[in-house]
Amino acid sequence: MQAIKLYNFPRSGHAHRVELMLSLLQLPTELVLVDLAKGEHKKPEFLAINAFGQVPVLDDQGVVLADSNAILVYLAKKYGKGRWLPDDPVGAAKVQRWLSVAAGPIAFGPARARLITVFGAPYNPDEVIPYAHSVLKVIDQELANTAFLTGSEPTIADVSAYSYIAHAPEGNVSLEDYANIRAWLARVEALPGFIGMPRTVAGLQKTA
Repeated sequence: MQAIKLYNFPRSGHAHRVELMLSLLQLPTELVLVDLAKGEHKKPEFLAINAFGQVPVLDDQGVVLADSNAILVYLAKKYGKGRWLPDDPVGAAKVQRWLSVAAGPIAFGPARARLITVFGAPYNPDEVIPYAHSVLKVIDQELANTAFLTGSEPTIADVSAYSYIAHAPEGNVSLEDYANIRAWLARVEALPGFIGMPRTVAGLQKTA
């Protein structure tokens, strides 16, 4: 099997979701660096494969897809052998709910807090950090009775949610009060094929 190309940036949680999924599926992968700091994501050659100018982009033998959650669905459907995305209506809906949470509350909370410290994004930490904690509190409650977000087995919901929650401390969002989340993170990290996202020394991570 030829390697699947992943256009990524190492500190992007969106890109890490896909890199993690490729590794969990043990698929040969060629990483293509898109240097966001140099604006490579806004150059014509990259905009030709994703007009929104965002990483990640996947190229699977000519099948070119953008949007991290959409790519996770594709990989699960094509290579997951039914494990990572349930076919039954209720199971599929539960996964979709968490993909929406990852694209909404997690993106606007933990991910945005990290954007402030790691990338210098002009958001207000006095608003973003409390919101992040409100999101994490709900997720922690949801994980009180399940090993993974949708039940006893991992799905792409967990892959989608993992990166920005695991790296929340980089955005000055502590995970200390969320025992269920920390246990869930450990379970994800114990999955065969797990690979982490490089940590920065931003935020609370300075003293971690």
